[in-house]
Amino acid sequence: MEAVLYICHGSRVKEASDQAISFVKRCMEESDFPIQEYSFLELSEPSIKQGFVQCVQKGATIIHIIPVLLLTAAHAKIDIPEVLNQLAKEYPEIEIRYGRPIGVHEKMIDIVVEKIKKSSLPYNSDLLVLLVGRGSSDPEVKQDLGKIAELVEAKLSGISVKDCYLTAAEPSFIEGIEYANASSYKNILVIPYLLFTGILMKSMTKTIQELANSNKIYELAPYLGYHPFIAAILNERLKEAAKEDVYVPIKH
Repeated sequence: MEAVLYICHGSRVKEASDQAISFVKRCMEESDFPIQEYSFLELSEPSIKQGFVQCVQKGATIIHIIPVLLLTAAHAKIDIPEVLNQLAKEYPEIEIRYGRPIGVHEKMIDIVVEKIKKSSLPYNSDLLVLLVGRGSSDPEVKQDLGKIAELVEAKLSGISVKDCYLTAAEPSFIEGIEYANASSYKNILVIPYLLFTGILMKSMTKTIQELANSNKIYELAPYLGYHPFIAAILNERLKEAAKEDVYVPIKH
């Protein structure tokens, strides 16, 4: 019997964990796999192992692992595989198929464009968009978010989109604000490229309040949250993982 185990990042903020659970449950509605469970990489429960064991106890013999992560970084490339490799040793009779994170996808470009159009700020040549990622020391994160910023710019000609990061990558969010303050742009739209609320959202609000140029109009957009497009992408990743010629097997 086949199962799906979704892995979210996890947060110290209960509201963020609750949002992640609600998000995944809505995504589960797009899949017809008989067994579906959610789990967290860190900071929240159930853990990956707890979610995995739940799948096994319900009769799963093949488990498709879907990382609910926006970008490809160490979590997807190192941390999750380490846990899965350990589980593969403990449960050698279970076949594990590991899917890809969301990554650069046309539907994610459309979501960002939608957020810009829903803003109270006019999307014209006087608008600067700061697309703010969590950040990582992994260069692939900056490469991917930078590519998303470029593709959004291409879809809405005339506006400027700059990527910046909350941790471990440059330019930092503070540097992004400083760039906006010194620029000729009157309207600054800050879009958190984050799935859920949490400590990072609160820190962004504080940073804008403390550093924003009072002569400019700043607007902080909501975090991404649940969107049918994201559910569709995760379902796409699931279908990829289910194909033997596409999935990345975890070695026993």
